[in-house]
Amino acid sequence: EVQLVESGGGLVQTGRSLKLSCVVSGFTGDRYAIGWFRQAPGKEREAISCISNVDGGTYYADSVKGRFTISNDNAQKTVYLQMNSLKPEDTAVYYCAAKSGDYYPVHLCLYMKHWGKGTLVTVSS
Repeated sequence: EVQLVESGGGLVQTGRSLKLSCVVSGFTGDRYAIGWFRQAPGKEREAISCISNVDGGTYYADSVKGRFTISNDNAQKTVYLQMNSLKPEDTAVYYCAAKSGDYYPVHLCLYMKHWGKGTLVTVSS
């Protein structure tokens, strides 16, 4: 019953910004982790950033630290990914994912149970 729907992807030029949104529904638990993953052609799926709704703890991949920011609006049941200073290597399909529970930051992105269908981000040079 849990559904995650991403939006906000598109074509942008190097150095520009983009903000992704993920609307979550059907998740009845009061403790959960939500995050963003991406997969580029020929590459393994990569965890980008995840957040806990319990204490606001976050995880960021080294490749996006200082450029991307994750946030969670519990009232609106929406998670965001603000992406700044975009690079061509950021080009990928971005997926929203979630799981129930309370986790240390280093575990937030592991073993996600529910996934969205993805939104494509293309960064041109």
